[in-house]
Amino acid sequence: MRNLDEIIRARHSQRVPFDPLRRPPEADVQAILEAARWAPTAHNMQNFEILVIDDTERLAEIGRIATETSEMFVRENFAQLSFSEEELTQKGTGLLATMFPPAWRTPGVPPEHVVGSRPGCLADTMRSCPMILIATYDTRTRAPASEGDVLGLISLGCVMQNMWLTAESAGIGMQIMSVFSNAEVESTLRPLLGIPAHMKTAFACRLGYPADTPGRYLRVRRDVSRFTHRNCFDADREPTQRTPA
Repeated sequence: MRNLDEIIRARHSQRVPFDPLRRPPEADVQAILEAARWAPTAHNMQNFEILVIDDTERLAEIGRIATETSEMFVRENFAQLSFSEEELTQKGTGLLATMFPPAWRTPGVPPEHVVGSRPGCLADTMRSCPMILIATYDTRTRAPASEGDVLGLISLGCVMQNMWLTAESAGIGMQIMSVFSNAEVESTLRPLLGIPAHMKTAFACRLGYPADTPGRYLRVRRDVSRFTHRNCFDADREPTQRTPA
């Protein structure tokens, strides 16, 4: 059995298409949901509801929803990219530019003005997955005295992490699909899935097994010494590159 440290290090975003005919076993899905159930949440509010979508026709219907990559995403995504493995290793943060289509790695050019860029649909992100989970939260409540409900958002991150580590331990591929929380996508999904007006999408994830052998890509993390400060903050340390405001 894999230990927790190994599972944490192995956890990753599975970006390749999934086999649509190979659905995660129900026992494993229940284990993922059970992990979400026991995630730590501020004041034990458990302020989330999870939609499990595994009906083939419903998945196809969701996949037809139109999407469009925003210029803001392209611009801010570009700031996080490295253009060689050497650069990525040196930074210790971000992703390789080659993991994204040209329209997402061309500085200063809106997606619609880039050759080969076109509006798409959710199916482009879902990539033939046999199951998606959509985590929603109640906007009418918040963690006590938490401005901007920071503690509530941290709680949702704990839910995500528990689910992801459990999926990894079961050998199930998982990828977060942030496009599902886009305002236009969410407004289209709301009546389709019967989501109440006060519930907002925190994140969605696709679950499944790769249809082909996943390609290799470099994963990096900063060394512990680069983000820890003992007894006082080291203001002279070179800051990690951040997305410009």
